[in-house]
Amino acid sequence: MIIDKNENTTVVSNESLDLPTFMNRLNGEYASFKSDNIVINLFSLSTLTVGQLLEFLPMSDSHRKEKKSFVIVTDKISFDAVPDTLEVVPTLQEAFDLIEMEEIERDLDF
Repeated sequence: MIIDKNENTTVVSNESLDLPTFMNRLNGEYASFKSDNIVINLFSLSTLTVGQLLEFLPMSDSHRKEKKSFVIVTDKISFDAVPDTLEVVPTLQEAFDLIEMEEIERDLDF
């Protein structure tokens, strides 16, 4: 797991861990970046299901309640199958763009 912190956003990338191991490490490290916007980069996974993505939903929900963005980056799933409550995008650039838009919305109290 690689953790890259830039200003108010932390990108957590999975290099080669299976998803359960990655989730355990993510939960263990969460306290160190819980006040940042979070991008979860899952490009290294060769396969991914919507069910596996839903494992991130509790963390995403609690993080978003604190008025911080939580975005997952992967191109391995059908985006139509992902619930609206989970932010999933196909590229890192789109993740950063989404975070920027959400920060503007929060600044404007939307």
